Amino acid sequence: MSLAETWDRFAKERTPRRAVNSRGRSTWLNWTQYPDHGPDEGVLGTPLAGLKVLELGSGNGDNLAHLATLGATCTGVDVAPSREAAARERWGHLPGLNFRTAEAVDYLTTEAATFDVVLSIFGAVWFVDPDELLPLVRACMNKSGTFAFSHLPAGSQVLKPGKAGMRHDRTPDEWTKLLHRHGFTDVRAKVIEPPAVQSAATMLIRATA
Repeated sequence: MSLAETWDRFAKERTPRRAVNSRGRSTWLNWTQYPDHGPDEGVLGTPLAGLKVLELGSGNGDNLAHLATLGATCTGVDVAPSREAAARERWGHLPGLNFRTAEAVDYLTTEAATFDVVLSIFGAVWFVDPDELLPLVRACMNKSGTFAFSHLPAGSQVLKPGKAGMRHDRTPDEWTKLLHRHGFTDVRAKVIEPPAVQSAATMLIRATA
């Protein structure tokens, strides 16, 4: 089974995000695996209107759609073909929003576009060798751009057979050293504790190009 087929199968098993959140909003950004939990787009810093945003592992496009409603021009890349179809069906009416089916390294290697913001929420940053991915991310970013990503803390989940591929778990200190080595500065790492009755935390990393 190819990488795209594996991720497509995984994607089809996922429950779609609900239509509105607890505040009645139809779009919102969620860095953790829990609904209505954790920080919002403020992690990305400056107002997003007019900025070019890339999401690596954009899934059904829910997070990226929210940034588009704030005035950003957004591109979402996901390796699973069904993700692009689902994203276009749900969010294709929004201006400044485009989705592509591609593996992250392939996209970054072949596309000449540059971005002000790159993000990955439980996405490609977790599954691609950082020594291969990070230089490509840095090369596609405009000066003083923001790179942010989240995934489970290192060692907090055992990979199940037949599910998603290798995870490149790193501690916050390890991510900080990797990012500095590949040209990023002002690296900030934090662990977001889970809501009550849940056990898995979320690691959130933010850096400047």
